[in-house]
Amino acid sequence: MSRTPKDPELARRLSRRNVLGVAAGATAATLLSGAAAQAAGPHGSHGQGHGHGKGRAVLPPGRLGIQLYSLRDKVSTLGFAPVFAELEKYGYDEIEFAGYTQGSAGPLTLARLKRLAKDHGLTPIGSHVNYYDDNNPDAYSFAQNLTKVLDEAEALGLKHIGTASGPFRYGSTVDGWKRAAEDFNTYGAAARKRGMKFYQHNHAEEFSFATDKPGVRLYDVLLAETDPDLVYLEMDIYWAFCAQFRFGKRVDGTPAPFNPIDYVLKHPDRYPLFHVKDGTRDDSVRDGYRMTDVGDGDIDYKNFLSRVTARTHRGRTYHHWQTEHDNPVESLAFARKSSEHLHSLRESRCGD
Repeated sequence: MSRTPKDPELARRLSRRNVLGVAAGATAATLLSGAAAQAAGPHGSHGQGHGHGKGRAVLPPGRLGIQLYSLRDKVSTLGFAPVFAELEKYGYDEIEFAGYTQGSAGPLTLARLKRLAKDHGLTPIGSHVNYYDDNNPDAYSFAQNLTKVLDEAEALGLKHIGTASGPFRYGSTVDGWKRAAEDFNTYGAAARKRGMKFYQHNHAEEFSFATDKPGVRLYDVLLAETDPDLVYLEMDIYWAFCAQFRFGKRVDGTPAPFNPIDYVLKHPDRYPLFHVKDGTRDDSVRDGYRMTDVGDGDIDYKNFLSRVTARTHRGRTYHHWQTEHDNPVESLAFARKSSEHLHSLRESRCGD
């Protein structure tokens, strides 16, 4: 269920933003207060939330998460419990793991970790694990220790278990990616037997072109060669837009434009998870963007979330939106700002 952020300053900012937005005709809106907020939730309700001239929230209820890699400094020094307490205050619903240890804060069991999340109203929704380490047979990876990876994911009650490693294990050829797809199908089948979905998280390079067939985009090979009932995708929206900038032309210079959202709208059931990461456009850098806090960049998340929701959520909500920043200046401030921004996004007008 959606939860009202317990942070009074966050609630105040959202309320003030709504007042200013209404006055200016903007789309940002406050969280409802009192009993109405308890019923509707801070994220609004798809198909509802049209009252008071505020428009419908674009963030689906109960689906705001964060990739804990963004908070690794705090997890390492403070431990999971204080970090979870902050995320609860900021109105987060879910968490995605990037490891299950907490550094100097001391060891803890998976059962205790699962309980800590539950105590703070957070649902562990997924986890990133290495795809392979062929130089280490004891590596904690899908290729080397699939059973252990799945055992631990199951112990945490995860619905998704995936990797942020690119499918480059066998190179950048079409056949190499077909072999990687076979691996992913194997992991997906094993995960499905446990009631989980296996997924792959992209960076920009997945959208590059095959070295042996430079007219073929490798990401298209991955989609075509993996079983849609076994292998799912977590689109990192920021890296997908970087790829749009970097790989909008083939090696020979001929145009090969694509829009990241088109992949989602064409295959909505294959994208249960997203990374919401922002960037400021800068054509002078390799990726075309400089990573920044969610809400401070140029990626139009109101449009992206609205289109995905309108296209795929007719009567059901199954996507999960995880905020992330690889190297935030202040990680907890980033988490708080991200929640504030995404909660505030409202459609410009009512209707479909």
